Amino acid sequence: MIEVHSLVYEYPTKRALDGVSLRIEPGTITALVGPNGAGKTTLMRCIAALEMPYSGRVLIDGRDTREEPRRIHEDLSFLPDFFGLYDQLSVRRCLTFAALAHGLRGRRVAAAVEKAAERVGLTDRMHQKAAELSRGLRQRLAIGQSIVHEPKVILLDEPASGLDPDARRSLSQLFLELRASGITLIVSSHILSELEDYSSSMIIIQDGKLAGGQAVSLVHDRALYALEVEGLAEGLADFLRALPGVASAEVEGGTARIALDGPSRRAAVIRAAIERGYDVVGFGEARRTLEQAYLDTTRKAAP
Repeated sequence: MIEVHSLVYEYPTKRALDGVSLRIEPGTITALVGPNGAGKTTLMRCIAALEMPYSGRVLIDGRDTREEPRRIHEDLSFLPDFFGLYDQLSVRRCLTFAALAHGLRGRRVAAAVEKAAERVGLTDRMHQKAAELSRGLRQRLAIGQSIVHEPKVILLDEPASGLDPDARRSLSQLFLELRASGITLIVSSHILSELEDYSSSMIIIQDGKLAGGQAVSLVHDRALYALEVEGLAEGLADFLRALPGVASAEVEGGTARIALDGPSRRAAVIRAAIERGYDVVGFGEARRTLEQAYLDTTRKAAP
């Protein structure tokens, strides 16, 4: 779906992107993370064909952003951090304007407006002015404007900024629904907790480069478990890795994170650890959190 090859982008005093290469599969939600100034927004604008890179290529469904930017805009939307709404227009008129701006005409406009409003949960607000909406509902309206022409890809830069917890949870559910409908999403943020509920992979940008050299999958094909021991845990990682059915094992403090080939190996692992003399005090399912994946990747990428 999205391919980025050796992308370089330079500002007069800084190289914002330095040889970034990545691939994003269709129908996924990718978290784009990194510190402020790392190059996240620049990367998104290059993918959206709003900035032309100094060198390298971006392909959207095989189309080069340099050669076919208008065609790409037909299948893609970019919602920046600071988005604008026409406050004196109603929700219906805002969506209608966006539909017309994206080239929809005739009966297609009304149908597209109704569908977009339903998808973002604003059907009962169609006659309300944008200025009268809460921050969370304004965000939904902005997303509605972005999807009214039914793009295949949506890029969102800090979409949850300023939202309360309820609005953030509602936004997360909306993203999952959009993904289920076949839309590919890239969501940028430097706050990992915002991305935890819906991301299937993560791209980490540091100083204009891709940490770890590739996107990090947050979906494991093996069952993950945490084994907690009390007291000395010396040699635990190497011991666990040598056990049958253990695909990987990492130990931090007194807790080992283990990837097993299947749940049937759980009892054997616990028994082996106890027989080896480790004081096992806990064992249960674990999930590789986005924060853990971020720390693992950045530590490995550190010089």
